[in-house]
Amino acid sequence: MAHSALWRSESGNPPPRRVVVADDRISADAAFRLARAGTALLWRGDFQNAKQLLQALTRRLEGGARKPKATPSQEVIPPAEAFQRHRQEQARRAQTLSMLLLPLNADFSIPLRRAPDLRAACLAVYPTAVQDSLVSLRELLGLIGAHEWRKKGVAVPALGERIYPHYGVFAPIRGEYVGLVAAAPLPTTALAFDIGTGTGVLAAVLARRGVARIVATEQDPRALACARENITRLGYAGQVEVIAADLFPSGRAPLVVCNPPWLPAQPTAAIEHAVYDPDSRMLLGFLNGLTAHLTPNGEAWLVLSDLAEHLGLRSRAVLLSAFESAGLQVIGRIDARPQHPRAADPNDPLHKARAAEITSLWRLAVVDSGAAN
Repeated sequence: MAHSALWRSESGNPPPRRVVVADDRISADAAFRLARAGTALLWRGDFQNAKQLLQALTRRLEGGARKPKATPSQEVIPPAEAFQRHRQEQARRAQTLSMLLLPLNADFSIPLRRAPDLRAACLAVYPTAVQDSLVSLRELLGLIGAHEWRKKGVAVPALGERIYPHYGVFAPIRGEYVGLVAAAPLPTTALAFDIGTGTGVLAAVLARRGVARIVATEQDPRALACARENITRLGYAGQVEVIAADLFPSGRAPLVVCNPPWLPAQPTAAIEHAVYDPDSRMLLGFLNGLTAHLTPNGEAWLVLSDLAEHLGLRSRAVLLSAFESAGLQVIGRIDARPQHPRAADPNDPLHKARAAEITSLWRLAVVDSGAAN
């Protein structure tokens, strides 16, 4: 007998083509074989045992992913190819681990033994439920983690406060880029634009530094709600206006700030839009729009990591050429080295690139056409 249910996937994954019912009696090896073959397992057993099974599937994937140590005779893989292989492996891993499914009742309760009450975490992400649904356990655990971040917040030393990220909005856990905005010499305290504000953290830093008015833009509905909530919580609603816009608001400002996604690659999930910028669309859109949105003698701050350069995805020459093509000149730069754990992890597949990474705040100005002539 055929059955149907509403499919939920914030990552945009299609529903599995084949689903079998599974419970505590299935072995991890049997579950792994089914998942690798593209057959999803609809769990009807104990919730905690489902979590243990997911951990067992993860161990099997990690064991199979271990590579023998390189020998001098082995081919050296170019950084860009290594990056693509890493992403492909990540995608295969995510696809396999997403094959363990859980049922959700219409009120987001989980009809399994020892299941926790996750209704608050689900309601923070999903639209109001109207029917029973299915979701991967991996995604559900991601919702739980995001809900905890939203409740506890992320400490931002440069701000002296906590920022509370919503699900799908990039959390400011890499503090070096925030520190750069907190330390760069302000060209003005009158007005600033913050392009693609995300959680609103950079707009809050500018407000804390005394900028009288900041217009922060964002086009993602979750990010808009997140930024507005953070700005209000921090007491900066009188200084910061968060508006829906594709890049720039109307008008001009003497300071325009942007921290675009750092890697020119295609995102495969909603959360990755904060990391991957296909064909550098946001970066180039920001640069090419500055001449129309900076006041005379205004300054733009571009916060950008050079990780793309170390991965062979974009050269420094291409970046500098983009500045020139947009009619901009570099008037200064401040650098910081990342402090996150992966930068010092030799087992990370991209360790060499991460160890060399530098995050920079580029200070840009419009080229004086009269002086150029």
